[in-house]
Amino acid sequence: MRTTGLFDLQVNGFAGVDFNDAALIPDALDHALEAMLATGVTQCLPTLITASRDTLRARFQALDAAVANSRLGLLMVPGYHLEGPFLNPAPGFRGCHPAHDMIAPEIALVEALRKSLRLPIALVTIAPELDGSEAFIAAAKALGIAVALGHSDARAASVQRASAAGASLSTHLGNGVAHLGHKFDNPIFAQLADDALMACFIADGIHVPAHALKVMLRAKGIDRSILVTDAVAGAAVPPGLYPFAGMTVERGADGAVREPGAAHLAGSALTLDQAVRNVVQWDLAGFEDAVAMASTQPRTALAQAGALSVDRARSGDVVWNADHFVKEVILDGKVMFRLHK
Repeated sequence: MRTTGLFDLQVNGFAGVDFNDAALIPDALDHALEAMLATGVTQCLPTLITASRDTLRARFQALDAAVANSRLGLLMVPGYHLEGPFLNPAPGFRGCHPAHDMIAPEIALVEALRKSLRLPIALVTIAPELDGSEAFIAAAKALGIAVALGHSDARAASVQRASAAGASLSTHLGNGVAHLGHKFDNPIFAQLADDALMACFIADGIHVPAHALKVMLRAKGIDRSILVTDAVAGAAVPPGLYPFAGMTVERGADGAVREPGAAHLAGSALTLDQAVRNVVQWDLAGFEDAVAMASTQPRTALAQAGALSVDRARSGDVVWNADHFVKEVILDGKVMFRLHK
């Protein structure tokens, strides 16, 4: 079967390469993107997480230069995702993000970061319960930046105000949330109930168990759901230690990624083609719907937010075998990957 190429809205690194590395070079980026092509991903938003202003500036400049000077960067990267520093710093919500670098939403910081970049910051994740969130969302929307909600303790009223202001996505819904909270008025239920928000899910069975994902897909609806990886450098490589935004994280034999000795997850080792297979194998959606959640729906979400246009010619194509593994990837009119088996 031939489908549109996959699009990952949230990928922090891949195949041993950390996109949050201020020393990132074009060859390293090409290595990661070539490995992503083998998983059916033809476009992605490299994602930078919470850091100080100066560190974010240095990381974005390195990433942007690597994209511009690499072989695959301008083919596969239409923009970037900034996940933080506008997140909830409380334990249980911040995940592996450094709490000391978190601040209230500030559109001036995003504008300053964007100013020196060749490609746009297309998506920003914020916690909408923070002061100034609604003004930030409205300003971001006016600049053509999509806003997602994540790492948040927002209750129903905050979520409703955020979506009314223009927020349109939920970042890795079900994660970046404390284990204890109100039974009904909590960030997961509030975002599931808001039809203005498309929800992103990490379908690895670790971040969200299959039975919970089944319930959330039913609540949100397949047509408002998106598959992402939240992958770090430990994706598509063997278990071991890998760099991530100034930290060292460990990919375990079970596929979970954590800081050594920590309980919280630190991104994932998931690949997007495996997310598609998981959703199908868990009987949560048919193959065509699963692919749509990983390809056309993320592109549509960005287009509807005014962040990026949907350019079918740039989307590429993936040919899958009968077992739903990637057989061939076509991008820019060329075969970029072929499975030799």
